[in-house]
Amino acid sequence: MADQRDAAGPIGSRVCGLRERKKRRTRDSLLRVALELFTSQGYERTTVDEIADAVEVSQRTFFRYFASKEEVAFTVVSMVEARFLEAIRARPADENPLTALRNAVTGAWDSLGEAIEAVVPIELHMRTYQMIESTPALLAVHLRRSTELEDAIATVIAEREGLDVNEDLRPRIIVAAFGGVMRLTGRMWGQREDASLEAIREMTARCLDHLGPALAGNWRGPEQPPAPGTSGRTGVAAPGASGRSGAAAPGTPGRTTAAYTA
Repeated sequence: MADQRDAAGPIGSRVCGLRERKKRRTRDSLLRVALELFTSQGYERTTVDEIADAVEVSQRTFFRYFASKEEVAFTVVSMVEARFLEAIRARPADENPLTALRNAVTGAWDSLGEAIEAVVPIELHMRTYQMIESTPALLAVHLRRSTELEDAIATVIAEREGLDVNEDLRPRIIVAAFGGVMRLTGRMWGQREDASLEAIREMTARCLDHLGPALAGNWRGPEQPPAPGTSGRTGVAAPGASGRSGAAAPGTPGRTTAAYTA
């Protein structure tokens, strides 16, 4: 009896493993087919029945894996967002907030590419992103999700800096600036014909290179006086600075203003 029970264990494990792999293959097939249909004929024109028929499963099976077409459209995006949050948490504590954000997003692309490729081709993911940007219903969801992601990132940055995100505005402000640059990056990349990982990596770095100078620089040149009603253009560290010195923010004794640089 004991021998039979011992033998049944490994067999049961193999059966369970095969079942899980089959479920994974079905889910991945539904995801890939759905994204192909969304990007080729349009999100609104694609039905759940079309997706299920293409994979040769029932509509009921589709809903076992995904609650809606919207969930399918944002499946890989959700994975990328989660990986980005992990990358921010993993940045060295001595990096100032903007440097940590920049290094997290630029440094995560290689591992993100591998993670995406394990689910769908990179090229399909890139086309999906462009499809989301050009589909009003999905764009509205994307903007809402972006706001939620920025809130999560601001919380992580505040924790890194030992701040209360509800009391100190700096984490939300720097993340809002960073998020705006990332949305601009997405729009500019979406208008290009080169929908590759290398293209969005290059575009991301290029846009982030301009964030520090845009915040800190005198756009009119050093010889020009400040505009009427202003008191100068100082207060943000010059591009390339990486330290954490600066004047403490009002109401935050003992804290120094991080040098936010690109």
